[in-house]
Amino acid sequence: MWLLWLPWALALPAPAGCSEPADPASIFADLSPAELRAVRTFLMGRPELGLSPSQGGPLAKNSLFLVELLPPPKRRALRFLEHGGARPPREARAVLFFGAQEEPNVTELAVGPLPSPSSYRPLPLRGGRPVPFWARPMTRREYELLHGALVAALAPLEPLLLEATGFGFQNCSERCLTFSDIAPRGLAPGERRTWLVIQRFVEGFFLHPAGLEVLLDHRDPDPRRWSVQRLWYNGRYFGSVRELAQSHARGSLAPARLPEPPARQQLFSTYEPRGRFPSGTRTDVHGAKVCEPQGRRYRLRGNRLEYGGWSLAFRLRSSAGLQLFDLRFAGERVAYELSVQEAIAFYGGHSPAAMQTKYMDAGWAMGASSYELARGVDCPETAAFVDAHHLLDADGPVRFRNALCVFELPTGVPLRRHFDSDFQGGFHFYAGLEGRALVLRTTSTVYNYDYIWDFLLYPNGVLEAKVHATGYIHATFYTPEGRRYGSRVHTHLLGNVHTHLVHYKVDLDVAGEAPRQLPTPAGRGEGAGGGGTPGTGRGHRAQEGTPGTGRGHRAQGGTPGTGGTPRTQGVCPQRGGLISGGSPVPLTPRCVPSVPQDLVAWVTVGFLHVPHAEDIPNTATPGNAVGFFLRPFNFFNEDPSVASRAAVIVRPLDPPVCSRVRIERWTPASPGPCVHPEPFGYNGTYRPV
Repeated sequence: MWLLWLPWALALPAPAGCSEPADPASIFADLSPAELRAVRTFLMGRPELGLSPSQGGPLAKNSLFLVELLPPPKRRALRFLEHGGARPPREARAVLFFGAQEEPNVTELAVGPLPSPSSYRPLPLRGGRPVPFWARPMTRREYELLHGALVAALAPLEPLLLEATGFGFQNCSERCLTFSDIAPRGLAPGERRTWLVIQRFVEGFFLHPAGLEVLLDHRDPDPRRWSVQRLWYNGRYFGSVRELAQSHARGSLAPARLPEPPARQQLFSTYEPRGRFPSGTRTDVHGAKVCEPQGRRYRLRGNRLEYGGWSLAFRLRSSAGLQLFDLRFAGERVAYELSVQEAIAFYGGHSPAAMQTKYMDAGWAMGASSYELARGVDCPETAAFVDAHHLLDADGPVRFRNALCVFELPTGVPLRRHFDSDFQGGFHFYAGLEGRALVLRTTSTVYNYDYIWDFLLYPNGVLEAKVHATGYIHATFYTPEGRRYGSRVHTHLLGNVHTHLVHYKVDLDVAGEAPRQLPTPAGRGEGAGGGGTPGTGRGHRAQEGTPGTGRGHRAQGGTPGTGGTPRTQGVCPQRGGLISGGSPVPLTPRCVPSVPQDLVAWVTVGFLHVPHAEDIPNTATPGNAVGFFLRPFNFFNEDPSVASRAAVIVRPLDPPVCSRVRIERWTPASPGPCVHPEPFGYNGTYRPV
């Protein structure tokens, strides 16, 4: 059935007496495990959908792939938040695979109202056409079948693989081969064929390619019709498994013999410590730590976060990751939404897998790849941790413990400071304000790469969006021809050159939805000027402005020296139907409104990564971070951080001698002990609930 074209929605009587959480931020909260289960139970019970369990069974079935929150329309949300309107009904977005029909497709449904769903309706897709079944995301079941088909197809190559690598596919227990797949899965519409990079399954297997890449066609829903179409081995192409096997049997093929991998402690791809620093610095003791001597200075209530003048709601959507809503400073809205939309990596290379790799990680559900954060490593010991629950390619919700963290971070540099010299060997005064920021963090481990996603809130009304790239590089087997496309980072390993691009949605509501100036495309100039009414924020008056001076915020590039200048791909009117900028097709809005209206900026930041030997075993975070700042521009009459009591002022009592000073501070003279009493612990599991 083509549910996308049905002009109706199934409706049943909604139960009465449902209670809603009191906090307005809860309209943006992720679905609870109970809500996820309720949506699945409701859809599985609809006979017209004919849904089967996600796990097991054939590919040619109707199944539920994803359930996540469907945020309320902006206008309805603002009527509730600003004008005391009715609370928007809570709905879920469900992605269904309809594979058991003549023309299979992928369909999205809105399901509600929650917590007891009673109806659904099709969600319109861009282009007005459903997503064809061949373009669906991969599932666990398809990977299982893909592995089985690969093992069976490569059976004739077992002698070659054992001779060259000492590892194999057939009946292996410890010395096994595995594979990594790349995307896109084809070069033309209708294709679903994937290049698979064969690797030795040791710790850090991403850095252990065996020299063999296999193109496997798996478009047909019946795995019995899948086939290997082409192979690449050590720089040469082969049209079939048989051709490669015969070349090896005749002795006309020189195997790419790999050395025996050492014990794990000496393996170059492991995190096991090795070597010593020549300075003799001790690394077997604890270094500097973050502490909160008088306790936490922020408030975390459900999905509501408050710090200094900041207040916002947040969620971790399964498809694309962190999403902030209703961002306010001093009670006045700065942005309605700020969210991660997509992370892309384009590769170059000599081998077919490398030259075709163009990852769009929202298609790999990077939001649901939010595995446990380690206390004291991924986040300070003092951080507050939040669990996440996802229903993705599963038959029930899965709990990802400690998937997000919140912590206050000393920046190591004062927010403001000045030494006022008298130019006679003394001074008139010294004043400084401690540098602090609140960090909201999660990670996405999309196979080899780990992205660390941060939103930082500063006490002067500045917000920073930042992402660090770490994890294993996407590497291929070294051949001399490959050096044109990367660096030889180990004996048999080529680090392929690639570009990272990260896409954000910035729905600026400076002083509400009133008209405002446009932000400049590359973060230069004066940003999104205002036109709104003077604010009534607590603690600081908003800028009433001199005539001709617009209130606003501006986007500014962060992390200088890394190529991280943000590029505003487009500034478009807000449309109720445009929820996300991430899709299988890159979004490049091309519209500048001729009249002021509610605007959304699509901001992209990125950097070029030329791998090098120091990317072994992992890419390090220093130098591999990009982001941007949202800075107030004539939004306040003065820097709002003057409300902070963390300032220090020193004035001499006997100038110009300056032998006695008066120290003014509004915090305790001593911070007290800064030791976290709990030992390190880690669970690492993510299990159904």
